[in-house]
Amino acid sequence: MKTVIRTWIVNGKKYTVEFPPMRRLLDVIRETLGLKGTKEGCGEGECGACSILLNHEPVTSCLIAAGQVPDGAEILTIEGLELTHEGQELQRMYVAKGAAQCGFCIPGMLVASYAHVTGDHPDNSDAALREAHAGNICRCTGYAKIIEAVSAAAERLSHEDEDDDT
Repeated sequence: MKTVIRTWIVNGKKYTVEFPPMRRLLDVIRETLGLKGTKEGCGEGECGACSILLNHEPVTSCLIAAGQVPDGAEILTIEGLELTHEGQELQRMYVAKGAAQCGFCIPGMLVASYAHVTGDHPDNSDAALREAHAGNICRCTGYAKIIEAVSAAAERLSHEDEDDDT
C-alpha cells in the first residue's frame, strides 16, 4: 500500500507522520498522533465533533484526506487549546456558564469558539456567535449556554487587550 510522509506542526510541536494518502485526517490525528480529544460523531461533516483548526481555519477533519494536508501545515486540536490563554479562558467560561454537559460535542465547539475569539476583529453579537458555531451540533445544552460562555470569554479577553494597549 502506498503511503505518504508529511511534516506538520500539531499543537505547536513538529510531527513527521506516515499514512495512506486517502486516510481521513481525523484518523491520523486520533490513531497515529494519539490525540483522542478530537471526536468522531457523524463521520459525514455534519456534527462538528471532529472540528480542528487547519492553518487557522476551522474544518471538519472527518472530511479531509490526510494526503491533502501539505507539509508545514499547522493543526490545532482541542489538546492544543490548553496551551493558549484564549483556550484556557474559553474552557473556564464553558464550565462557569454550564455550557459543557456530556462533553461529546465540546471539543469541536471549543475549537469553533477559539477560531472566533482569535479571529480578526470578531463581532461578538449573538448572531455572529451563533454563525461561528454553525455546523457544530449540541444536543445536551442547546446553544444558549455555549453562546453565553463564548460571549463572556470574548468580553474578558477584549478587556485584557484594552489593558495591554494602555
